[in-house]
Amino acid sequence: MKRYLQLADQLQSLIQKRVYPVGTRLPGVRRLGQDYGVSVATAVSACRELEQRGVLEARSRSGFFVLAPAARREAPSLPKAGRRPRAVSGQERVLRMVQVVNDPAVVNLGAAVPDPDFQPVAQMERAFRTVLREQRRRCVGYEFPPGAPELRSGIARRLAALQCATAPDQVVITNSCQESVAIALRLLTRPGDTVAIESPTYYGLLQVIESLGLKALEIPTDPIHGISLEALALAMERWPVAACVVVPNFSNPLGVCMSDARKQALLALLAAHRVPLVEDDIYGDLPLVGPRPLPVKAWDRHGQVYYCSSCSKTLSAGMRVGWLVPGKHHERAGYLQFVNTVSVATPSQLALAHFLDHGHYDRHLRQVRVLHAQAVARMTDRVAAVFPPNTRISRPAGGFVLWLELPGGVDTSELSEQALEAGISFAPGALFSASGKFDHCLRLNCAVRWDQRVERALMRLAALL
Repeated sequence: MKRYLQLADQLQSLIQKRVYPVGTRLPGVRRLGQDYGVSVATAVSACRELEQRGVLEARSRSGFFVLAPAARREAPSLPKAGRRPRAVSGQERVLRMVQVVNDPAVVNLGAAVPDPDFQPVAQMERAFRTVLREQRRRCVGYEFPPGAPELRSGIARRLAALQCATAPDQVVITNSCQESVAIALRLLTRPGDTVAIESPTYYGLLQVIESLGLKALEIPTDPIHGISLEALALAMERWPVAACVVVPNFSNPLGVCMSDARKQALLALLAAHRVPLVEDDIYGDLPLVGPRPLPVKAWDRHGQVYYCSSCSKTLSAGMRVGWLVPGKHHERAGYLQFVNTVSVATPSQLALAHFLDHGHYDRHLRQVRVLHAQAVARMTDRVAAVFPPNTRISRPAGGFVLWLELPGGVDTSELSEQALEAGISFAPGALFSASGKFDHCLRLNCAVRWDQRVERALMRLAALL
């Protein structure tokens, strides 16, 4: 056997034993050559071989990184298109699921809230202490819309790095990404209007649609490629669509990242029908491997995209800080935010601005992406091992949730009640549809502290199935 193949096998064995965990960088090729007594060329060939096997990923000027193993099951199937726009109802049941997050007696696999182990708790504490010490008088007052100038400048700089030319005065600070989406839809729609959405979609969007008296038009979303552009085109020809809401980067619950080509095609399709896009980019900073993808906003030249995001999934859900870039409607958006909650908490805004300005955010992202990759790979492995043989498992490109499609006639809404009695919370699939689809599916939160309780919870779920 050629020497580079021997080295590739040795490295793959170490990766399987988690000597090099998912998401971590392999030693440089010079170091590998020294450690294994081979030339740099042989080390490079071995890494290229592992890249071909899908074990490693080469990143420009960064080296080779360990990829998560591909799911051993088929990906979830493509759902059918919605027949007509539907009013949304029954979303009150979500509250019960999220309320158990803080119940120590329940293993939370339901709400997509990362465990504190995945958040920079100590660094955030220091940021709050700094702003409370240096700007204590400002911290006890309101920071009225559009929000703290230094935070809006920090966000504008980050968007500029993503090829989104945005001035600070175009940014409106909100209490969450969900509030940003709600304000964007209030700018674009009236009660009774139809909004095109992904299917499955995040249940928080359905709550917003319900609260605004809108109708949801479900567009099937492929678990690999994202929202079906063909189905969306047909839907817009048939129904008057007032707005479209999409999560192009690591959609919840599928974890899909649309390609740049499909993002541009989506924007062109909506422009042809004069339909604005509300872009939810809350998971955009959380790829499991590879660089941070561009938002659709990067190709927006006519103010067609209403960009929404927050730090709830990356830094802290409890900070309650999000942002909205509403184009020419920024003054109206600021007023709607004022009407909603008067302002966003001043200490949270200033602490986040401090975190961004001092480079802490990017350092945290580099660490947490590795943790997420490991967590998703671990959950995928365990689900594949203990759940029924024909279970379909999503292959998320980012974020930290898994979407499962179960075989047979399983009703996951009923199953969730049984699981909750056993101290286990998960998100039943019907929550992710306005029409009650996906009752044979469920979503699992992978960003949990892994211990025997989680292992037992997965075994118990498998037994209930």
